[in-house]
Amino acid sequence: MRAVLISGGVAMLVALLGTPLFIRLLVRKQYGQFIRQDGPTAHFTKRGTPTMGGVVIIGATLLGWGAALLLTGTQPSVSEVLVLFLMTGLGLVGFLDDYIKISRQRSLGLRARWKIVGQGLVGVVFAVAALQFPNEMFRTPASTRISFIRDTNIDLAFAGAAIGLVAFVIWANFLITAWSNAVNLTDGLDGLATGVSLIVFGAYVVVCVWQFNQSCQILTSAGPRCYETRDPLALAVVAAAITGACFGFLWWNASPAKIFMGDTGSLALGGALAGLSILTRTEILAAIIGGLFVLEVVSDVIQIGSFKLTGRRVFKMAPLHHHFELQGWGEVTIVIRFWIIAGLFVALGVGVFYAEWVAG
Repeated sequence: MRAVLISGGVAMLVALLGTPLFIRLLVRKQYGQFIRQDGPTAHFTKRGTPTMGGVVIIGATLLGWGAALLLTGTQPSVSEVLVLFLMTGLGLVGFLDDYIKISRQRSLGLRARWKIVGQGLVGVVFAVAALQFPNEMFRTPASTRISFIRDTNIDLAFAGAAIGLVAFVIWANFLITAWSNAVNLTDGLDGLATGVSLIVFGAYVVVCVWQFNQSCQILTSAGPRCYETRDPLALAVVAAAITGACFGFLWWNASPAKIFMGDTGSLALGGALAGLSILTRTEILAAIIGGLFVLEVVSDVIQIGSFKLTGRRVFKMAPLHHHFELQGWGEVTIVIRFWIIAGLFVALGVGVFYAEWVAG
């Protein structure tokens, strides 16, 4: 448990103290955000605000995790390395996207197909590796079973190991792409995605610690309520580091933002959330815990679908936070209320998680 506190604390301090230094570097190099012309006009004042702040979030997470290992004398586990690989790999894709936007002064970065290719390559490596490296109890970091709160009876390997591997890679990449794009869509107002991520990853600290305390691998008489997660405490350390990094970064990202996380941060955080949901065997539960992210995606899908089918828009603008912005709500009001909604989703998700354990 010391490792969880150390990782979160160090990551928070690194992000809090390191972000202003990174802002100065970006300002000196004139790496500022380009604002899309079809967005809310109030956003034009944000043009030139330093972006790519996700570099700080990723760096603070890695330093917090490393400090926890060093100070507790713990060896890194495969599970935590996989989540950090996924987070950093998608962060690199986002960094390239942000850099192209800045260097070419446009709101579009990497072409969609190259963005998908980059996400896909990182996702495939993660998915294949997650089914390798069994421990002494023959448990791999992930399983081919689709999970809700724990693995269900729906096994993607029902037709054989080879088909199961391919099916799992497809399923894992769907989750990775969905979550990374969900966080990316939410990152449209000062502090919105950072604050929601802080709440969601904080919930995963609770989930992972609980799984560790009720692990099938450490209980002397493991019953039907124990969890099959391979490295729950290690995943709690990673979740705590991400939570701390978001906490420190939010100080500078809150309205009026001194820096944006950019695609570097949103893709990295989305990837980390996908990785945690897969390795903690909570793939469907994550849709409840991260319900605010899901709402943002659904609003975008509804808007596009409605316009293509009927030629009419359901919302003034999608994703959802822009709809309320164009209705005249203040930016800070929207962000705080969306944080509250995110907190309610997290409370519901953690409540469902605990209720399932109580019910046995």
